[in-house]
Amino acid sequence: MGKKVVLSADSTCDLTPELFEKYNISRLPLYITFGEESFRDGIEITPDELYQKVKETGVLPKTSAVSVGDFIEYFEKLLEDADQIIHFSLSSGLSCTYQNAVLAAADFNGRVFLVDTLNLSTGEALTILHAAELLAAGHTAEEIVADCESYVKRVDASFIVDNLEFLRKGGRCSALAALGANLLSIKPCIEVGGGKMDVGKKYRGKFKAVLQKYIEERLASDDIDTSRIFVTHAGCADDVVEAAYQAVLDTGLFSEVLQTRAGCTISSHCGPDTLGILFVRNREI
Repeated sequence: MGKKVVLSADSTCDLTPELFEKYNISRLPLYITFGEESFRDGIEITPDELYQKVKETGVLPKTSAVSVGDFIEYFEKLLEDADQIIHFSLSSGLSCTYQNAVLAAADFNGRVFLVDTLNLSTGEALTILHAAELLAAGHTAEEIVADCESYVKRVDASFIVDNLEFLRKGGRCSALAALGANLLSIKPCIEVGGGKMDVGKKYRGKFKAVLQKYIEERLASDDIDTSRIFVTHAGCADDVVEAAYQAVLDTGLFSEVLQTRAGCTISSHCGPDTLGILFVRNREI
């Protein structure tokens, strides 16, 4: 009989509760801190509650990585009922969560495997669901990790930010740049590359129209893996989300179109009016 392998991820992967359950993926939350209060992402605080606190205080929370101690306790618990763990982490270029997982895994004699997804949000989730399918097909932990280390380099993750206020408050753009962008209706496309975020094309116009153009341009390629795509948002209006979701469906490209909402860690950095499409290409990016 083969070894029992458990898949695990941190809360930044932004999978829905239904997808966590469907693919039997364990989850470890990062922390959201307001002053002296600390909350576990998705367990003790929701994105809407986070936005309300920001509205009341005018201050963004801090996000904290999972500690080495938390990882050790978490891995110990999972290994009570499993032989091996494959844990998928937020990009090492964005957080020390992965490094902390590496330190913790050293205590478990090779039973804990780690994958640096080089991504965030459902950019992580794409790799996790790919791993779940490999596991269901009977692949070993070693085979899955080797495959995923190549797969992460093909994930195309980007999103459009309608309002730069959260990025400004978080120190990721200046007040002047935010003011200018908002006055000129500039909507930047934030892209993930090499495990880090950078600004790509800058669109101009109303958010819903910009999203249509962004989706059209992003999917105008013949190198797309058409098995799955995520439409992920951080608290946009229902009509905006539905229009973007329908635009992806209308391409007829994908076998599965999944709609998810970003959790607190991602939302605290980008703010509510943010939406992206995340998918995989047939080549390294």
